[in-house]
Amino acid sequence: MSGVNDIRSTFLDYFKRNGHEVAPSSPLVPRNDPTLMFTNAGMVQFKNVFTGLEKRPYSRAATAQKCVRAGGKHNDLDNVGYTARHHTFFEMLGNFSFGDYFKPLAIELAWNLITKEFGLSKDKLLVTVYHTDDEAADLWKKIAGFPDHKIIRIPTSDNFWQMGDTGPCGPCSEIFIDQGEALQGGPPGSPDEDGDRFLEFWNLVFMQFEQTAPGERVPLPKPSIDTGMGLERIAAILQGVHSNYDTDLFRALIDAVVHATGAPYDGERRASHRVIADHLRCASFLIADGVLPSNEGRGYVLRRIMRRGMRHAQLLGAKDPLMWRLVPALTREMGQAYPELNRAEALISETLKLEESRFRTTLTRGLAILDEESRGLQSGQNLAGDTAFTLYDTYGFPLDLTQDALRARGVGVDVGGFEKAMEAQRAKARAAWTGSGEAATETVWFNLREKLGATEFLGYDTEEAEGVIAALVANGAEVDALREGESGFVMLNQTPFYAESGGQVGDHGVMTADGVVARVTDTQKKLGDLFAHVVTVEKGELKKGQALILSVDHARRATIRQNHSATHLLHEALRQTLGDHIAQKGSRVAPDSLRFDFSHPKPVEADELARVEDIANRIVLRNEPVTTRIMGVEEAKESGARALFGEKYGDEVRVVSMGTDGESALPNHAFSVELCGGTHVNATGDIGLVVVVGEGAVASGVRRIEALTGDAARHHLANESKRLREAASILKVAPGEVSERLTALMEERRKLERELSDARRQLAMGGGGSDGASDIIEVGGVKYFRRAVSIDMKDLKSLADEAKAKVGSGVVAIANTGVDGKGAIVVGVTDDLTSKFNAVDLVRIGAEALGGKGGGGRPNMAQAGGPDGARAADALKRIEERLAG
Repeated sequence: MSGVNDIRSTFLDYFKRNGHEVAPSSPLVPRNDPTLMFTNAGMVQFKNVFTGLEKRPYSRAATAQKCVRAGGKHNDLDNVGYTARHHTFFEMLGNFSFGDYFKPLAIELAWNLITKEFGLSKDKLLVTVYHTDDEAADLWKKIAGFPDHKIIRIPTSDNFWQMGDTGPCGPCSEIFIDQGEALQGGPPGSPDEDGDRFLEFWNLVFMQFEQTAPGERVPLPKPSIDTGMGLERIAAILQGVHSNYDTDLFRALIDAVVHATGAPYDGERRASHRVIADHLRCASFLIADGVLPSNEGRGYVLRRIMRRGMRHAQLLGAKDPLMWRLVPALTREMGQAYPELNRAEALISETLKLEESRFRTTLTRGLAILDEESRGLQSGQNLAGDTAFTLYDTYGFPLDLTQDALRARGVGVDVGGFEKAMEAQRAKARAAWTGSGEAATETVWFNLREKLGATEFLGYDTEEAEGVIAALVANGAEVDALREGESGFVMLNQTPFYAESGGQVGDHGVMTADGVVARVTDTQKKLGDLFAHVVTVEKGELKKGQALILSVDHARRATIRQNHSATHLLHEALRQTLGDHIAQKGSRVAPDSLRFDFSHPKPVEADELARVEDIANRIVLRNEPVTTRIMGVEEAKESGARALFGEKYGDEVRVVSMGTDGESALPNHAFSVELCGGTHVNATGDIGLVVVVGEGAVASGVRRIEALTGDAARHHLANESKRLREAASILKVAPGEVSERLTALMEERRKLERELSDARRQLAMGGGGSDGASDIIEVGGVKYFRRAVSIDMKDLKSLADEAKAKVGSGVVAIANTGVDGKGAIVVGVTDDLTSKFNAVDLVRIGAEALGGKGGGGRPNMAQAGGPDGARAADALKRIEERLAG
């Protein structure tokens, strides 16, 4: 039972048997507390439950919570590896009561767990209580049988917990173990309490009061319990070791480091092994929870942790990137308790490998330059600030790494000079920005980006979180507030809202607080990584520094994810169908549909579109995972990942892989691999269905297909099916026979049209029994055939040919009165008379009578038209007059 995994499960099982809901660990990026960089205690996920803002279906809970303390005020980074119990990542075991039980049962549950389940000796245990908490002291006497000297009253804030300047608070009771006289130190509250002999391992917080103002407290109507016990500490106690790094879990990781480097775990190298083991855990869990290395915010802290571990790997003699090769050892130890490690193992490995490869290049180059620039400096002197800035700006060598590299020699860095050089660069950038024409109107965003830094995007893993308003913009200027009915831009320190980029539209949703509702109608990206939320305040007022609950429109985001993932499948399906020349030339991913532009020189045939649709849906039906990795942009492209047209990529990119290609000769070869920063489904089956609804040209050599997915595709097909059934009903055939019936009807129609056309022509020429002699007169010694008819325009010339045959030698004029009011006229001249009469000249005379101009044709046959078909007879008369001379 003394193994770390056994201790964790024993703790959770014990509280489950005692009526507690075992809640999963919340992510390391807090969703409900934007003031925290990382989750650093078990109660973080329950903060709103304790304050009454959130209700859970249970009133008792127990958790094993993953925690990180490596940034902000909770920063143990520099001590990690050099002390017995400092970590960047640790697990906090806790049990909680939300107005259910209080001190008596909390103390009883703790006592029975540590003495009966864990088997700790009562003789080695002692507790502290807040100096005025007589109730807790009496309970320890009653439940544990402790004498007064084992219940130490502490008058300081160490034994009084507060959430903040106001809010829930209460006294604490800490449980200690005496590790024996061989260790230095005295009991808590004594002058030498900082020694290792007496080790605190569990803190019980009695949330009893509400602090309404400084010095003013009132009893809470429902007192609550919040406890925390470090898993690593209790494991060390139960395994009989004095360092957390000597517990089974850490020894497994350290053994993996020893095996990979060949460096034994002894002497000065012990610290390096410990740093790598600790930082491997921290970095891996942060990556699994969606944090990726960057130069801003959480990503910067992660990068510092990773690079500190990687620096110690180099100190152990590792010639190649090491930490990524240790990931399997970590997942073996912790993957069962935290499945997210297994799910993200490929992403973790790729990220660590990429970062260490690039860091080694930076380190080698930077250390060489630093050595040259600092060669003449003595202990106590400082490296010039502008030199440190050049290392940072030109060679990517961070300031803290420069400081670490010089610390062993006692050499510092002129930080003031560094900041001065940084500000000079910013001023130059500002001047360039304000001189850039129309962009000068957007200077507000440049200033805000410089002041606020990048926005932390949480939306890959969540659609709801809390954020703090960092800035507000209205009418092109920064403002302090947006009031009810007003619209503007909101910038936050972190957000789950996706900002429009890569063809994917920005998220919609709502921001709320007590008495405040703001509708988000768009999310835009300014200067690459500053997220600007377009809002209208529907209730209350938005102010800088205000904390808000941020909720993305889930239904809308879900359809966007479906459509975005479908564009990736369609891209590859098009390539497989039409050829390797297919390249993406733009896209638009919206909630209701998608469009995808691609290079192709001709229209896509119907059978080709059907194949594209079939290939995409085959991958959808396989319901295979959609995975994301982080890679260098060139490495990603070399691996076959397809880049999106028009997108700008940094040195590191997200590579999204979907499905497996059953036709590939390579095992486990992904169907689609693309560079993409958008949001996607978890598995291809989540797309539901892909239906192509349109294809056409958008530019020379560029085609566009439009498609629907999910419910929209299903509704589209349902409507098509409904129309098919309606057509079948009208035609009185089965739906499957509609095509054949329509073909037969169309052929029947064409036959009838031909017969009707023949009948009209015969009628126009005087009926089947007439020779047309009555239409022939002699004018100026020339036979003249003239007739006004009402037939299809296309039949006029054939009638003129028939008339010329009847005349033998002469002139023919046939005028069409038209069914739409417009007129037309055809004039024919037999070949023997074309030297005397030109059909083009004659037809123009007739066209003038119809209100038209011109006409065209050959000397023996010409045609013209006009707007007034009622004057057909007049047109024939005019030609007759011309023939008469």
